[in-house]
Amino acid sequence: MDTAIVVLLSVVALACLGILGIAVFLLVRLVRVYRSAKELQVPLGPKAAFWGAIAYFFMPLDLLPDPIYLDDVGLLTAALSLLGKAAAEARQKLVMGEGRVHGDDC
Repeated sequence: MDTAIVVLLSVVALACLGILGIAVFLLVRLVRVYRSAKELQVPLGPKAAFWGAIAYFFMPLDLLPDPIYLDDVGLLTAALSLLGKAAAEARQKLVMGEGRVHGDDC
């Protein structure tokens, strides 16, 4: 095999591994935030942003072409951040009101 082809395949493989790592990280975070928001009764706005980002991720029409997932990942990350902050606020309100949140050991 030509050296240039080996280098190109190596770069493509590393890029795929990087994208896979980001996808796994986002999936784990997605499940954690969803469970937390469901348990804490987060307001409708952040939940709607979350589900809108999920729908946009799977929608066939994108702002950027599909091989470039920057818009999908960016929107999903922003929605996860918004939902995570709303869940943290709901948890704080619950702790202040009741003294302990169900499911917390600390």
